[in-house]
Amino acid sequence: MKTKFLATVIALVFVLAACSSETNKDIEITEVWITLPDGIRLAADVFWPAGADKSDRFPVLLEYLPYRKDESRARNYSVYSYFLDHGYVVARVDMRGTGRSEGVTIPYEYSDIELDDGEDVIDWLANQEWSTGSIGMFGISWGGFNSIQMAMRNPPALKAFVSMMSTEYLYQEDVHYMDGIMHTDSWMMSNDLYNALPGAPDFTLDEEWVENRFNVEPSVYSYMRQQRDGPFWDRASARDQYEKIKVPGYHIGGWYDGYRNSLPRMLEHVDAPTKALIGSWDHDFPHNAWHEPRIEWRHEAVRWFDHWLKNEDTGILEEPDFAVYVRDYYAPDPDIRKMPGHWRWEDSWPIERIDYQDWYADPEHGLSLEPAETTTHTLVYKPSVGLEGGGPTMWWGSITTDQQPMDDDSLVYDSEPLDAPIEILGRPIAKLNVSADATRANWVVRISDVAPDGQVTQVAGAAFNGTHRFSAREPEDVVPGEVFGLEINLHFTSWVFPAGHRIRVAISNSQWPMLWPSSIPMTSTLAIGTETGSRVLLPVVPVGEERQPSFKDPQPDPVLPGFTTLDSGNSTGYAAITSVQRDPETGETFGIATNTGAKQYPWGITRFEEEIEHRTSDANPAITSVVGRYKLTEELKDRLLEFEQTVEFKSDAENFYLKFHRWVIENGEVYAEKSWEEVLPRDFQ
Repeated sequence: MKTKFLATVIALVFVLAACSSETNKDIEITEVWITLPDGIRLAADVFWPAGADKSDRFPVLLEYLPYRKDESRARNYSVYSYFLDHGYVVARVDMRGTGRSEGVTIPYEYSDIELDDGEDVIDWLANQEWSTGSIGMFGISWGGFNSIQMAMRNPPALKAFVSMMSTEYLYQEDVHYMDGIMHTDSWMMSNDLYNALPGAPDFTLDEEWVENRFNVEPSVYSYMRQQRDGPFWDRASARDQYEKIKVPGYHIGGWYDGYRNSLPRMLEHVDAPTKALIGSWDHDFPHNAWHEPRIEWRHEAVRWFDHWLKNEDTGILEEPDFAVYVRDYYAPDPDIRKMPGHWRWEDSWPIERIDYQDWYADPEHGLSLEPAETTTHTLVYKPSVGLEGGGPTMWWGSITTDQQPMDDDSLVYDSEPLDAPIEILGRPIAKLNVSADATRANWVVRISDVAPDGQVTQVAGAAFNGTHRFSAREPEDVVPGEVFGLEINLHFTSWVFPAGHRIRVAISNSQWPMLWPSSIPMTSTLAIGTETGSRVLLPVVPVGEERQPSFKDPQPDPVLPGFTTLDSGNSTGYAAITSVQRDPETGETFGIATNTGAKQYPWGITRFEEEIEHRTSDANPAITSVVGRYKLTEELKDRLLEFEQTVEFKSDAENFYLKFHRWVIENGEVYAEKSWEEVLPRDFQ
């Protein structure tokens, strides 16, 4: 039996004129309240097709997020307009305790509270008189994650989903532990402060807001208490329980997005109808991404939803399951916009014709298809490796600068110049035989393309927490001096190495500041030579006939009046390292990352400021820290509100120390202030 809910429709209805290159259109946005079984009301914007007759019934698409629907209304309007033009109603719902919704702020991402509410929201949408009862979910990042997670729950009305830039493996691939190693970035500085804000446009400060949002413990503490894999991460991870997904899913990823590994896994393991597409994008919608070529992904999404929600034969199931943008070489330039390459269909995954080639490291730091004589190479651990090399602070993906500065402090193995191009597609595998003279050690493997002019472009990479060599759920100390094998699956990649270029494998023990350094100074070893020596398996695609998909060019999006970006900040959207300093006497190294921005809304101007200091010590890596400040200023018609948060995350040999300090100032006077501080024992990190 379906649960019944109440909905209060606010008298205020927004009828918003917006212009595109094709037509002028009036699209109506109605704010509604969805009352849940416990009495909490969730705020939702319902977007109606231009000229919609509400006595008709529409299939409904849902995007379900904590990211404040009112401030994102212009973004939502532009993205949703395509779906509205194709006969869908779109609902954008603020999660419990965020944006304009009532209740206590959700404790962390993808909690049972969030997903239980999500089932109730889907059921409510299906039972509205204007709904056909067929619901689709879609979203990017958080909305892509919970689309997968709702598909694991299989609510009856959910007929299909489209998940973008997301993963089904929370522990190893979300932004808290990368490859099983502690990770921090600007998300840690900003997300909990955003969730603590009162709803726009009123920004009401009162005791209820203080209790239900401002004083709620930051979610980061929950993640930092869970430093190994286990039930906390299993709760919303489809990995190893793919059979739960019965809802058809379309997965879209980007080669410069950190969540791209999920695409081949979903194609391989999910029995429900599944398709995937990956292009040359970072954490963006493909129709307006920073990197080109862009495509009109919504055309593919509409075809997918039309099939499952409208029972229309769009031909999408007759097409191959996987569309891949094959990357060609480019010089290492973070400002590059158009990524060279071409599109290709693949029937599905795994691809049978791929040939895994073993490339062996040799004693002279070469890389070849034949094993060489036996020897051992040693490497002195340098915790600060990563800063000068342009290593992304966020994840394995975003475009990097020349990798040579990192390679200078790594064990490096180069092939001879290639006689012919080599294309790889998949997850390269590094098989290493290693040891360390300490109980804690991490290993990092990067594959790069070395051009004839010496420039080094990163192609793929991954890291491995040595204490997880037997299990990430039950870590064990590294035994000093003991040689053991590691099999490291590098992150999903595509690349064509041109003739005349070299393939490079670089191995180090750190990737700072993306990965938290292991705590003990040490020296590691790498076994070289023989058929069991250290090597990398490259997934080589043989030359053959290709079929190319044809995607539509992006349709110009309409613009919502009253919402203007005054300062977009960094193109990456997060704090980027702008300076690096080293003290040669103490071995201390630190990098400063900054970002600012501003937006105009109908009710005022919002400005943000962000600064993060990443600091470690090559002499004593246990003493590492990330200290950040994030500030949001709301310039309203009748008052000035300043919401600010500082985060100090530090370590020594035994513990992590996490401190949050948050305050809000109204017209120059402190309205509320709160601090949290906790000592967290290092759990094999």
